Amino acid sequence: RNKKNRGIKLSHGNGFVWFEIDIQCSLAISIDKQSTLSNVVFEHIQLMKQRAISLKNVPVKLLLLQDLLICAKLIIDADLLISYNPFSQSPTRKMPPTSSAMDFFQLFVPDNVLKNMVIQTNMYAKKYQERFGSDEAWMDVTLIEIKAFLAYMISTSTHHCESVLSIWSSGFYSNKSIALIMTQARFEKILKYFHIVAFRSSQTTHGLYKIQPFLDSLQHSFDSAFKPSQTQVLHEPLIDEDPVFIATCTERELRKRKKRKFSLWVRQCSSTGFICQIYAHLKESSGTEGLDALKNKAQLHSIVAKSLCQNVTGKNCIIFTGPSITSLNLFEEFEKQDIYCCGLLSTRKSDCTGLPSSMLNNPETPQSRGYYRIKMKGNMSLICWYNKGYFRFLTNAYSPTQQGVIIKRKSGEIPCPLAVEAFAAHLSYICKYDDKYSKYFISHKPNKTWQQVFWFSISIAINNAYILYKMSDAYPVKKYSRVQFGERLVKELLGLEDPSPGH
Repeated sequence: RNKKNRGIKLSHGNGFVWFEIDIQCSLAISIDKQSTLSNVVFEHIQLMKQRAISLKNVPVKLLLLQDLLICAKLIIDADLLISYNPFSQSPTRKMPPTSSAMDFFQLFVPDNVLKNMVIQTNMYAKKYQERFGSDEAWMDVTLIEIKAFLAYMISTSTHHCESVLSIWSSGFYSNKSIALIMTQARFEKILKYFHIVAFRSSQTTHGLYKIQPFLDSLQHSFDSAFKPSQTQVLHEPLIDEDPVFIATCTERELRKRKKRKFSLWVRQCSSTGFICQIYAHLKESSGTEGLDALKNKAQLHSIVAKSLCQNVTGKNCIIFTGPSITSLNLFEEFEKQDIYCCGLLSTRKSDCTGLPSSMLNNPETPQSRGYYRIKMKGNMSLICWYNKGYFRFLTNAYSPTQQGVIIKRKSGEIPCPLAVEAFAAHLSYICKYDDKYSKYFISHKPNKTWQQVFWFSISIAINNAYILYKMSDAYPVKKYSRVQFGERLVKELLGLEDPSPGH
């Protein structure tokens, strides 16, 4: 025991593992065997729950481990068990140094998914022509053509243009280096009939049924390809229209543009930027069931959050949320599933049900920077922190007594609770990630909602592929930038570059 230390510190040697425990917690620790200790990268270990209690004799068991992974089980307040698994964000598959951009992309969009696009597109073309008359210019699409079709679309993520058809133009946005692989007429035919699901099931009511199988496949690939860090963020990524092209559009073109009919939410690893899960919500629907029947935005955002976190139940993740998701009821429900939260609270945007009004009202006289007040309900802490304005945080992931600091260039260090420091650090990384990687979203904007969601999903898959590339042994060989990685992927899909022998 050391009164100067907070949380848990871990050291190991001679097969033993030693834990130094915060004196504010009553704990019992046992150690389980799993895999090799040599593969463990112990990150910053945060106690998920802490309660200010009197110091007691703490029973600690230390078992001799021979080259084994440690999983500490923390029993807090003698009756609550929290199982802890060490987190080390990393790809689950070791890619060889010769892996190509195509190899990483196909971790998420493999050939079997592309072959299904071929089948469904041909089926839809046949159905369409049976209903509206034959199209003599149409020939069944092949796998090679589907790859080329995707390549042309993906090329607009690095060579931005208002329409993908600009590739074949003679103007500024033309791209002669890839235009000769497929004629514009053939591309437009494939674009006309392109489908992921050709036929609607009689039982289907979901508005995104045309791409739901693809989204399910993508989610499975994200889960199996990457192990995220303990800290993750729920938010809406930047997918707004590029202001450069909005500025160049005529008034008539702007009127023709339809307002986006969906919102896209993600669960994102705060250490790497890897997007672990996507959730698309349609803003308009004729159905009376599901999310569109909810008039309360807090209810809507709560359901979005539950959907995004369904795969992290029992994993002791720390989830950071914005004001629209943060609520006492949601955080308490997540806590029962071993999901812990830290969220920014807004009296205007958040569901403040159950929170004390005394903490939601600003004092008449401003306080000094770094001043904060805390109220607790069980393991939940409501923090009101002042820094040129009042900021409120709700958390059960960090002890309110743990101190942190916000570093400003001009003001220097500003004291704050650890929860505030953690929130600022993780959210600032995600903001920097969005500022950088949102530039590489496919810029072609189709009118159909399911196609918009599909191309955004493909863009996210490519960004994730690049993250895995940077973490692999292949990155030191070529050190491609994000633009170079995208250009390389386009050429490999078009067959202009032979992918290196990978797996």
